[in-house]
Amino acid sequence: MAHDTAPDERVVAAVLGSGSWGTTFAAVLADAGCEVRLWGRDAEVAEQITTRRRNDKRLSGIELPAGIAATTDAAQALAGAGLVVVAIPSQVARATLEQLRPHVEPGAVAVSLMKGVELSTDRRMSEVVAEALDLPAGRVAVVSGPNLAREIAHRQPTATVVSCVDEDVARYVARACSSAYFRPYTNQDVVGVELCGAVKNVIALAVGIAQGRGFGYNTTATVITRGLVEITRLGLALGADAETFPGLAGLGDLVATCSSPLSRNHTLGKHVGQGMSLDEAVAATGGTAEGVKSCRSVLELAQSVGVEMPITAGVVAVLHEGMPVDEMARGLLSRPQKAEGLSAER
Repeated sequence: MAHDTAPDERVVAAVLGSGSWGTTFAAVLADAGCEVRLWGRDAEVAEQITTRRRNDKRLSGIELPAGIAATTDAAQALAGAGLVVVAIPSQVARATLEQLRPHVEPGAVAVSLMKGVELSTDRRMSEVVAEALDLPAGRVAVVSGPNLAREIAHRQPTATVVSCVDEDVARYVARACSSAYFRPYTNQDVVGVELCGAVKNVIALAVGIAQGRGFGYNTTATVITRGLVEITRLGLALGADAETFPGLAGLGDLVATCSSPLSRNHTLGKHVGQGMSLDEAVAATGGTAEGVKSCRSVLELAQSVGVEMPITAGVVAVLHEGMPVDEMARGLLSRPQKAEGLSAER
């Protein structure tokens, strides 16, 4: 097919979004041999990346590889790019991409790095990208896994999942980002991979809230394990592949996000558990904690298909409805007793 690029043909990639993950993935692509243009709205960041190979605002202390040219001119970034990587906040993605659509090359493949569910529509991010850029689903891939940006920027080894309904496109994207420290696996379960990426942020908020309240490892393990049940339950109801959930995009990403102080969702949850208001926690965390907004759309999506998600509902209640943290914990523990396992809960 058209995207079965020959090994010696250099991929030209445009990365939209110069935050920590966009900048890191641009570095991954450059290390994998791509020609990379990074687009962002901050002229100071763009100039620093191009001239000094640094993004101190989002990735302080990290030297970026050669081969990344940053710009605030979207048309310049997208010109000739066969790969368009989207790493912008999920709730503004549609409006931003619709403005950029005229500059996307015919035949380009889009890659979503975003993890969320659109508030107004309950759409997954690949659906938003496809609609906003007017692309068929077979030309939109997603990348998701245990991929904390700062660790990858330090070239620490990790694996990820590249998912697309078109297997050839998934392999094309995987080759474009494969390097000595970044190992992509492919699958075609876009629904499962994206739901894992969106809901794990909500579960990480819950873990952070619990830890901020002073609860220990037993509580953390309980929330992570039951959180995986919630993710799996929702995914299966929406037609996802059961094998995705114990894999890298599911359990792998969930463990990384719930365990690491580098996770903004985990950090923000911890601030809330320690008694900060949501506004105070957002300010103290810095950067985008996607789960804060997407927890409501995830819960709406679950309710639309009749799936119970008590941890997600608890996070929504604490962050957006004024429920005290202790009341959330009591509510989860006082739920009716039942057998463990998905089959017992359907």
